[in-house]
Amino acid sequence: MYAVIATGGKQYRVSEGTVVRIEKLDADAGATVEFNQVLLVGEGADVAVGAPYVTGARVTATVQAHGKADKVGITKFRRRKHYLRQKGHRQPYTEVKVTGITAA
Repeated sequence: MYAVIATGGKQYRVSEGTVVRIEKLDADAGATVEFNQVLLVGEGADVAVGAPYVTGARVTATVQAHGKADKVGITKFRRRKHYLRQKGHRQPYTEVKVTGITAA
């Protein structure tokens, strides 16, 4: 069984046992989190699509770790104008392991 969930402004296709890096959540490592914004639940040919969410469906997961992604360099440059700005950014993430998918 798999599901498509929405969290942090993005959509993720998850199945039981998968580890997914999502936008940072305010939960401690080892805590259980529940995602209620399930867009799609499917198993083989049996697929339930929500409008926009599948009613009664939820995905549970445990928080494994928090971290920061690789650094992304940002450069603003104008030639011959003596203008150079450099910045770096590391996006924080939360690593969760999906423990269960419940369909309505």
